[in-house]
Amino acid sequence: MTEIQKHRHFILHKPYGYLSQFIVNGKKKKRHKLLGNLYDFPEGTMAIGRLDRDSEGLLILTTDGKVSYEVLSSKYEKEYYVQVDGVITKEAIKQLTKGVEIGFEGKKYITKFCKASLIEDPKHLSIENRRVRDERHGPVSWASITLTEGKFRQVRKMTAAIGFPTLRLIRVRIGEVKLTIKVGEVLELL
Repeated sequence: MTEIQKHRHFILHKPYGYLSQFIVNGKKKKRHKLLGNLYDFPEGTMAIGRLDRDSEGLLILTTDGKVSYEVLSSKYEKEYYVQVDGVITKEAIKQLTKGVEIGFEGKKYITKFCKASLIEDPKHLSIENRRVRDERHGPVSWASITLTEGKFRQVRKMTAAIGFPTLRLIRVRIGEVKLTIKVGEVLELL
């Protein structure tokens, strides 16, 4: 990219089942759904942070590596809505805010302080009405977790550590950018 060309930035509502990348190496690459299937992004576009295949929600993409590095820093909060197995308790929420022990890169790691709260079913979001499991398997509940760090599968590990495994994870905010678009929709930022 030459100096004259202007960098471009996008927000995307990543659907469930897509990888946060544009190419896959290996034999199984034809079976993966990739970001390039959703929109004709310019060459050199990269996702800022990742959401795993089973996660959904806000993804920021850019052609500027400096912006990517800045947003990944601990200066920006990342907020997630998490549907968990069981009715999450106030005590469990308090545990999350103080930090919990998770495994990271084969070692024990205590998460940093974070914000967490109980929330109602996030019907106000434009999310797929996707049933994760049958009601016969017990109740589910929702929580909001806001972090300034982002270890590999951290939110899922945190809820499992307090006894409420994640069933569904939706990133709803990065810094001041909120999830306001429909599933699969892309918006270019000016």
